[in-house]
Amino acid sequence: MRSFLHIPAEESGDGLVLTHGAGADCRSRLLTAVAGAFAEAGFLVLRCDLPFRQRRPHGPPSPATSALDREGLRRAVGLLQKETHGRIFLGGHSYGGRQSTILATEDKSLAAGLLLLSYPLHPPRRPLHLRTAHFTELATPALFVHGSRDPFGTLKEMTEALQLIAASTRLLEIDGGGHDLLPRNSAAEVPARIVSAFQEFFR
Repeated sequence: MRSFLHIPAEESGDGLVLTHGAGADCRSRLLTAVAGAFAEAGFLVLRCDLPFRQRRPHGPPSPATSALDREGLRRAVGLLQKETHGRIFLGGHSYGGRQSTILATEDKSLAAGLLLLSYPLHPPRRPLHLRTAHFTELATPALFVHGSRDPFGTLKEMTEALQLIAASTRLLEIDGGGHDLLPRNSAAEVPARIVSAFQEFFR
């Protein structure tokens, strides 16, 4: 598994597994920036590639192998558990976040909470094809971070979808953010905002 471990100068004891979306890998600008911000806040962060990206460097994942991607996330959580004594959080960008939510319904004790960056609520221009069938089974608290210009779901659609989840949730809105969440005029501020909202939510 290709991965990068971000070791904080002063550890809080908590750990975070972060993974990428369908069109990227764990070296994406967003994931690198968010992982760095969490490490500065005291989190031990494991930034890792999903199995589909390990098999081939380009191209989208296949629905037929999504279970293998979730198993990769499970292994990543296990690795991080050996390195820290605190809570373990799980999350990712887009496809990685979606697989994290599905895994959390399959193993409700795996993670203390979820960080979901640009959850892909539906394919662009196909609002009826919702990816929320498992939301009613989600019992893990989750922070959703979503841009106001994300074609995979409007903020209104996200707000409505979160009502399906019985667990505690919060939606952090990134004004001007697209699916990559980093607006040109305030890209440096976004990771710090995410960490602050995450710490407040999971205090």
